[in-house]
Amino acid sequence: MPYAGSGSFLQRLFSTFPNGWPGIGILLQRVLTATTLFCYGIGHLRGTSQFASIVPHMFAAVAGILLLVGLWTPIAGTLVAIVELWIVCSRAGGQGIPIMLATLGATLAMIGPGAWSIDAHLFGRKHFEIPQRQRISYHPKGGASTPPKG
Repeated sequence: MPYAGSGSFLQRLFSTFPNGWPGIGILLQRVLTATTLFCYGIGHLRGTSQFASIVPHMFAAVAGILLLVGLWTPIAGTLVAIVELWIVCSRAGGQGIPIMLATLGATLAMIGPGAWSIDAHLFGRKHFEIPQRQRISYHPKGGASTPPKG
């Protein structure tokens, strides 16, 4: 494990917002996870009338919307993982899809949102343009002048 002074441990806590093919892969993962969460949340809302059974699916659907747009991705991914594990532990049978969604949520929380997300625009690395300084030359007799432009 690198020591704290190296800065590499701290860098691992933040996403690098990958672009290109890796960014497209993360975008597809976010869309797949969000669509599945939302569809299962709405389907469960229509299928049952018990409030206690609806609550975890509604939390998952809201987190799915956040994942879809890429807003607060580490928090939303962690919420998805916790809620889906809650669903797995609270019911019997048909555990495959909640386990898959918990895994996808956890991986999105660890990987980050990618370049095509609101998080990347809000918290991504910024590019600053530093203007060139104007060069001032000093005359031996005193005073300063700027060189001619051109």
